[in-house]
Amino acid sequence: MIYPPAISRLVDELGRLPGVGPKSAQRLAFHLLRTDRAAVDRLSTALLEARAKVSPCAECGFFAEGDGPCAICRDGRRDRSVLCVVEDPKDVAALEATHEFRGLYHVLGRALSPIDGVGPEALRLDVLARRLDGGHVREVILATDPDVEGEATAMYLSHWLTGRPVRVTRIARGLPMGGDLDYADALTLIRAMEGRQVMPTEPHSA
Repeated sequence: MIYPPAISRLVDELGRLPGVGPKSAQRLAFHLLRTDRAAVDRLSTALLEARAKVSPCAECGFFAEGDGPCAICRDGRRDRSVLCVVEDPKDVAALEATHEFRGLYHVLGRALSPIDGVGPEALRLDVLARRLDGGHVREVILATDPDVEGEATAMYLSHWLTGRPVRVTRIARGLPMGGDLDYADALTLIRAMEGRQVMPTEPHSA
C-alpha cells in the first residue's frame, strides 16, 4: 500500500528508533495520526526541549539538564566511596530502578570493540582517572554488559586500575551471557550486585 509522502517519512523516521521494526513504526505512525493535535504538540515540544536542554553529566556521563552535575551526582546521600562503571546511561536507569545501589556511577559511553574501531580512548578514562585521583573512591564495580565486548572492557579496566588503592569487583553471573543490563529484571540485577567478585588488577604475564 502506498501512503502519502508525509506518512512514509514519519514511518521511516520512527523505524530508525532502536527496537522499532517496520510494523511497529507503522502502528506508531497511525496512532500519532489518530491522536489529537494538542497531544502531538506536547510530544513534539517534549522531544525538542529534551534535545535542547539535556546533555551528559560532566562528572559521571549520565543525563543532566544544563551544564551542572546530574541529580545522582548532586545527591549528598550517595556513598562516594563506591563507583559503578557502566557502558551506557540506560544501564544507570536499570540499576537505579532496583533501589539498592547507593553509590555513584561512571558511564563509559561505549564498550571496547576493535572490530568497530572503538579503543580505550573512547571510554572517558581521563575523567575516570580524575575521579579516582580525588581519593574518595574505595571500590570500583565493573558493571559492563555480560557479552564479548563487555567482558573485554571489564578485563581491560581491571588491568588499567592496577596500582590504584581501590578494590575492583565485577558484577556476578546472574546475568545471561550476551545480555544487556537494561533488559534484566530488578531481582537479577540486585543478585548480580550482591554477588560481585573481586577482579584481578595485575597484568597477565607474557
